[in-house]
Amino acid sequence: MRKLERLLESCISGGETSNTIRTLIGFKHRSQYQKVMKELSKQGITPVKCMRESNAICCHVHPKHRNRLHALNAHPQVEYVEPDYKMKAHGLPQSRLPARRIKNSKDQNTRCKLPAVTWNICRIKAPRVWPRTRGNETGIGIIDTGIAKHPDLRIAGGINTINGGSFLDDNGHGTHVAGIAAALGTNGQIPGAAPRARLYAIKALDANGEGYISDIIEGIEWCSKKKIPIINMSFGLEGGSSRALRDAVRRAYRKGTVIVASAGNNGRSSGRIDEPGRYPEVIAVAASTRRNKIASFSSRGKGIAITAPGSNIKSTWLNGGYKILSGTSMSCPHAAGTAALLLSLRPRLTPAAVKRRLESTARPLPGFSQLSQGSGLLNAAKAAETRNQQGKRRLAPHPNSSSPPLLLAGGLAPIHQQKR
Repeated sequence: MRKLERLLESCISGGETSNTIRTLIGFKHRSQYQKVMKELSKQGITPVKCMRESNAICCHVHPKHRNRLHALNAHPQVEYVEPDYKMKAHGLPQSRLPARRIKNSKDQNTRCKLPAVTWNICRIKAPRVWPRTRGNETGIGIIDTGIAKHPDLRIAGGINTINGGSFLDDNGHGTHVAGIAAALGTNGQIPGAAPRARLYAIKALDANGEGYISDIIEGIEWCSKKKIPIINMSFGLEGGSSRALRDAVRRAYRKGTVIVASAGNNGRSSGRIDEPGRYPEVIAVAASTRRNKIASFSSRGKGIAITAPGSNIKSTWLNGGYKILSGTSMSCPHAAGTAALLLSLRPRLTPAAVKRRLESTARPLPGFSQLSQGSGLLNAAKAAETRNQQGKRRLAPHPNSSSPPLLLAGGLAPIHQQKR
């Protein structure tokens, strides 16, 4: 068997050209990864990206070296060789947005008397949990196009895994997603599902809403290193399959990270949902409409855990503004925000327990199969409940308080009475 280091050196191109293919190479053992990195350094070869936790590198390979790549993939110390696929955000173009609009006053399903709260946040019943917690500094990593500066968003930190530059949003998608998960709702503006959660901006998608798997993996590893308990991924890989991404998600899950991903926007005939949503460790979220129907664009397939509003969702946007968008990208952060509410009440919940709780308390939508909606519509209030010794439901107490939940006659305390 040819020495791994020499075989690898013979495959790697000197740099990116119009003909080279961005390729991921994973090694089975950390020791082998370290040997490869040392040898490449001696030869003056710098990989595009080095992912230590994944024991993997990303490099440019010329198609003429295809036979050498096959030999490299067959090497006993190599775990995988695969293209560094690009993934796309799951927001819909404006031209594909549902045209019909329904006024709040005529919406009989919302039943929310808080004027600043949007219909979608009311629909998942997040305000019913706010008397006990609004997320209370629980971290949510938004792996996306970044997060823009906005008066209604509080960014605790971030990273740009594309080029090491700014993590600020140059597209808008990530800012919209972040607002759904955790907008502050100050000064009469609209709150997200967990207004007191801590937002972390991981810019792994570019201005076009696209990003390489290697950049996303680096973002996942950064979140794990920072011990951020929740990751939101409102994007997907439609056609291909990635062993590298699969392994990175599995590692983060085993370290205790709750991972939420959008199902995809390929509609009724999709047949399956996108990666990483279809991984068993991930909470995959489908999209529903204001009329509690599964959105026509929402992908169908095995692996959907729950459904959340994803059609005509108003949230934060660039330049301090707000915008209405649709897509499973928008449904996904409802679940991430709800997970922040749960973890702030019960910090020791495992990712599996969070997923079970969200699934077991979801409300099935009549007329739609499990392949369309999973367990049903997300219900943050029920997910936050526990049972006392008599079997009666009650809101889970805050871990730092022995006092009972603050509930008024309607089951919800007004926003202005709560601490921000």
